[in-house]
Amino acid sequence: MVKVGLGFEMKTQDPEDRINNFNEVALGLTEKEAVDEARKCLNCKKAACVDGCPVEIDIPAFVQYVANGEFEKALYKIREKNFLPAICGRVCPQEDQCEKMCILAKKGKAVSIGNLERFVADWEIANNRKPRVERPASRGMKVAVAGSGPAGLTCAGELAKMGYDVTIFESLHKAGGVLTYGIPEFRLPKKIVGLDLEYLKGFGVKIEGNFLTGKTKTLDELKTEGFKAFFLGIGAGLPYFLGVEGENLNGIYSANEFLTRTNLMKSYLFPEYDTPIKVGNTVGVIGAGNVAMDSARCALRLGAKEVYIIYRRTEREMPARIDEINRAKEEGVRFELLTHPTKFSGDENGWVKEANLLRNKLGEPDSSSRRRPVPIPGSEFRMKLDTVVCAIGQGPNPLLPRTLPGLKLNDDGNIIVGKDHMTSIEGVFAGGDIVTGAATVISAMGAGKKAARAIDNYLKAKPASAS
Repeated sequence: MVKVGLGFEMKTQDPEDRINNFNEVALGLTEKEAVDEARKCLNCKKAACVDGCPVEIDIPAFVQYVANGEFEKALYKIREKNFLPAICGRVCPQEDQCEKMCILAKKGKAVSIGNLERFVADWEIANNRKPRVERPASRGMKVAVAGSGPAGLTCAGELAKMGYDVTIFESLHKAGGVLTYGIPEFRLPKKIVGLDLEYLKGFGVKIEGNFLTGKTKTLDELKTEGFKAFFLGIGAGLPYFLGVEGENLNGIYSANEFLTRTNLMKSYLFPEYDTPIKVGNTVGVIGAGNVAMDSARCALRLGAKEVYIIYRRTEREMPARIDEINRAKEEGVRFELLTHPTKFSGDENGWVKEANLLRNKLGEPDSSSRRRPVPIPGSEFRMKLDTVVCAIGQGPNPLLPRTLPGLKLNDDGNIIVGKDHMTSIEGVFAGGDIVTGAATVISAMGAGKKAARAIDNYLKAKPASAS
């Protein structure tokens, strides 16, 4: 997996300081840094960077505004296509998307598009500017969105801009999905998520929490309340496990539970917040994606003395963002590569105490286009661990699909949709991780945007008597 060079690398908290707090690590750009970086843009006639953006931002236009010092215009150019610029500027993998397509990346470093996006969103906050909201005339038609993650929020916002009366139904008490419960405070402050949610509400989007769609009320019951179309953006919230002996021991978490406790329930502020989390001196995190890096870095901040990323391939194949890998290294996370666990052992009280590990070598590429790990016979060894976090991926959330017998799923349990994002049930659309499997925030947003257009086309095509 080849990763392009990052653009301008913004200043960060010192690693020795930041491992003792949950404050944001990356500190943002100054106005001068932002303008200087924006002026590197070649303003290409055929802007390949736009082709790399799932939400279709006019990147050269917004970058040019930054270069001219017109920061508010830059922000509203982004918001023509993206409701969540402060979020995307922090967590979107630009190095694998728009920045990868930048012509300057072929000769060195791309323009730091993501850092510039974050800058203009932060500039608005720092200068106490209120986002400009122009609410359209209402069409008098209700649309329900299940799930308030990136796909649901984007779909809801796009529909609201078109004049629909949109309600998001969220199963948890706080909105945001993975933005709130999955991504740590030091990467994405909850204040930032809250501000982008308030901007969305300005368009009339309503968010109802503690509402498990399909259980609290079924889709049929919501239809009787006047909802004419539905979008399912319920994500991939079902954790995967290794299926090895001892995996049910105490002290072994799924990354979903570990991060939800830490982020949404603020375990790091216990006892001020009443959700405890037990982290021992030595922590092993299985996996090497962004979720694994987040888990490892949280474990350090929660008091672990040693934290290991245990990954069955090499660093080259790691799916995590390159800057998250680098920051984990800076903070002291250790990497046990070409290694996978085969068994966990516990003490007399049922708490994990060590892992049996096996070395690998890389074989031929598999379906992911990465070289397959092949176990090396006789290479077993043991590692003492007090805590284990399993971060090897998530599957589709099955709760809502089980309440819809006519809903077609693939063999992995993901919802099957057509090109228009409609499911096998008329008027019910879906997008994001529940369709594709676990992916990125920005790809889910792109799906939400496309689904909103499809819902608009669907409702426009319905006879007036039916709508």
